[in-house]
Amino acid sequence: MDKQAVMYAVGAMIIILIVALVIKPIATGQPLNIGLPGATTPHPTYPVTTPDNSGVTHVVVPATSLSTPPQTPVPTWDKNVMKVVFVNPSSYGISLNQSLPNGTRIDSAGRNTSRITYATVSGQYSATTQVLHIPFPYWELWYTAEPAGKMGGKDQKLGSSTVEGEEGSGIFHSFVQGSFSVITPVFNLQVMDADDPNRIVRTITPPGGLDSTLWTGSDPRPWKEKFYEGQRNYYFVINTQALSSYTIEIQVPADYIGKY
Repeated sequence: MDKQAVMYAVGAMIIILIVALVIKPIATGQPLNIGLPGATTPHPTYPVTTPDNSGVTHVVVPATSLSTPPQTPVPTWDKNVMKVVFVNPSSYGISLNQSLPNGTRIDSAGRNTSRITYATVSGQYSATTQVLHIPFPYWELWYTAEPAGKMGGKDQKLGSSTVEGEEGSGIFHSFVQGSFSVITPVFNLQVMDADDPNRIVRTITPPGGLDSTLWTGSDPRPWKEKFYEGQRNYYFVINTQALSSYTIEIQVPADYIGKY
């Protein structure tokens, strides 16, 4: 075989390899096999034109796979109030003939609910206190007030007499003896924010008033006010009238001591 025939044979083999390894995978969309173990060449991402036996050129666009993350639908509310209805308790495994299980306390030891006195104010007349710093996030104000006398008047008592004589004889009369002056005791307390003098935190007056005859049940003193704020400075403006004494106590939970 001459040299030219050998060259033709080698060229034909190269063309067959190109068709088998390159043209056919591209036409079928398969990765290119370059003959190395485990090594493949991905098909190109650009369009490739391939001729068929009819002489017509086709454009092959390799398929691509794009992963789209799953979309979670956002819940919406139509602003209509939901009406909650009753259901059969058996749907929760509860029998009508059995009692509900008791809840379990997280702190089985329980909390210390006792209070201790942090500060006191006592007096008789109207006054304004010094600034008091309360470092606790919660505190209570306990107070009492004692009127200077009876609400209905001083030393009043009921008397009676019988008219003697010929005319009107034997007529019975009743009357009230003593002073008709009426004592109106007043206790008013304003809790002021010392860091903002224009802010009145709370205005306090005894609920039910100071007339003990109008109290229902036992003596309600000391009255108590709860403050769910703190860690700031306060002062008190106290207005009184006809009192013999008053006492104000700042009470804080015992658990707070040592923490603030």
